Amino acid sequence: MKNSNLSFIRTVCYCVLILGFLFTSCNDKTSKDSKDKTNKTETEEIAKVKDIYWNVKAIDPDGKSLDIKVFDNEGKSFDVKAIQNSDQDELLDVKAIMGEEKLPVKILVSKNQFAPVVAITNNGNAYKLKAVVPEGENMDVIGVVRFGNIVIMKAITKKGKFYGVKAMSPSGKLNNIKGIKINSQDREMTSRGHSIYAHVKAMHPSVNEDNFNLPKKNIKKTAYKSDFKRIIWNIKAVTADGKNLDVKAFDAEGNKFDVKATQDSKQHSFMNIKAFVEGAELPVKIMQNTDDDKYAPIKAIGADGTIYDIKAVTENDVKLDVKGTSRSGIIINVKAISENGEFYGVKAFSPDGKFNLVKGIKIFEREVEMKVQGNPVYAHLKAINP
Repeated sequence: MKNSNLSFIRTVCYCVLILGFLFTSCNDKTSKDSKDKTNKTETEEIAKVKDIYWNVKAIDPDGKSLDIKVFDNEGKSFDVKAIQNSDQDELLDVKAIMGEEKLPVKILVSKNQFAPVVAITNNGNAYKLKAVVPEGENMDVIGVVRFGNIVIMKAITKKGKFYGVKAMSPSGKLNNIKGIKINSQDREMTSRGHSIYAHVKAMHPSVNEDNFNLPKKNIKKTAYKSDFKRIIWNIKAVTADGKNLDVKAFDAEGNKFDVKATQDSKQHSFMNIKAFVEGAELPVKIMQNTDDDKYAPIKAIGADGTIYDIKAVTENDVKLDVKGTSRSGIIINVKAISENGEFYGVKAFSPDGKFNLVKGIKIFEREVEMKVQGNPVYAHLKAINP
């Protein structure tokens, strides 16, 4: 009888242990699955690809290409490349490749007629970009003139002739190398002791860019100082059936304000987006995501720190969130999100029917680009050439 009781007790214990193990395993799996779902951040970089290096060249009037290099103090040359590290090629970083380092390329603030274009090392050295002329004197690469948020870059001959500067992909695609400005001031920032005038990027060509008349003036004198009449572009969310929904800014009381792209010069490949609130033009930014939402909020920010929600408005006056939904390289994709979770593209439309894409732009590799009235900004909202 004793042996029978002992066998029964052992059997019960084994069953309890097995049930406990199964229960714990199920809990672990459920917890892991739940964690995987809740921790997914849709604005993290997607569609990562192996780096594709685009060659950076100056193009002479005969169509011949000249290598563009940086030269250190000893005269040693290093490659300059546009780097595609995602599935998009609308906006690419331009870097100087010095050994294992990829150095940022910037246009510097200058009191001279034109602005130097340089690569900046970690210890603060600034090395000028040059177009390499076989059996001749190398040409400076410079910022020539500013149109709104764009700085036109050229290689310049000793006789003052301008050569275009392009990025060429291995498959034959072509982007223009330009300086881009995030703010209206001359100095964007300071980097390792250097005052930065503009950030150098490779962008899709703009239809009107090559028609610019490039005056030989100091680069600063052309900034926002022309007889150009400002053009206001409308911001719309485009539904799957082709309807255009207004995009507006809303305050805490529900008051509604216009959101527009502003063309302040001849160029329209890279434009600011502003909320027009009681006579003021407020910056619109993609904010750092600090809550549990998997998408990044888009807000307008008042001079006193007041936050305005950005929404698309349906025909039935339903307000739809407009958010940064995914990231490809330095581009943040921006969508309006329907009640059913559908994504609607967001575009800027000019009065004469042209359109640009509304995108978030990251200048830095860090998560927070800057703070506006204490609010952390993840990316800058711009209307860019498609």
